[in-house]
Amino acid sequence: MEQKPARVRLIDAAHELMLTKGLARTTTKEIAKAAGCSEAALYKHFLSKEELFVVVLKERLPKIDLRELIADPGAGERSVEENLTDIARQAALFYEQSFPIAASLYAEPRLKERHDAAMRELGTGPHLPIRGVATYLRAEQTAGRVRPDADTYAAAALLLGACAQRAFAYDATDTGEPPQPLDDFAAALARTLLSGLAG
Repeated sequence: MEQKPARVRLIDAAHELMLTKGLARTTTKEIAKAAGCSEAALYKHFLSKEELFVVVLKERLPKIDLRELIADPGAGERSVEENLTDIARQAALFYEQSFPIAASLYAEPRLKERHDAAMRELGTGPHLPIRGVATYLRAEQTAGRVRPDADTYAAAALLLGACAQRAFAYDATDTGEPPQPLDDFAAALARTLLSGLAG
């Protein structure tokens, strides 16, 4: 069986180690060893551990993909509620899988500073999905499917904030599970949000 390219092995190893150990405690040396590469090979593909983290987020975790919705909010004749449900489902899955990786950043302020600087340099960050959902909702306003006076940024923040909260709010409960299955949660969240947006 042919071995995967070094870049793919490095991303796979980083994803696994970051999931199990967290970003802060995962070293580039460990990632390279787990990938069967040298640390020098890692740095041939990635500038830093932070860049590798961003690549893991982009290539290994569920995506919050809003491009099609922003370009054509009525595409496929889906309702705003259906679109918001899909966004909520994608976002909840993304946060559920990314929080275990990123949580350790907050324990080490210097690493968090380096990480934030790398995110800015790479032109990415956790604010982009909020902007994306707000842009989608503004497109829906233009199409007349969202009230003209609706605060699209606040609505986007509420939607994504609820999805992020779901990712860690239930760890301390007896079951460790949210009270609703993901699909029920996403549909209820979209329906509730839409009651304040449509009219």
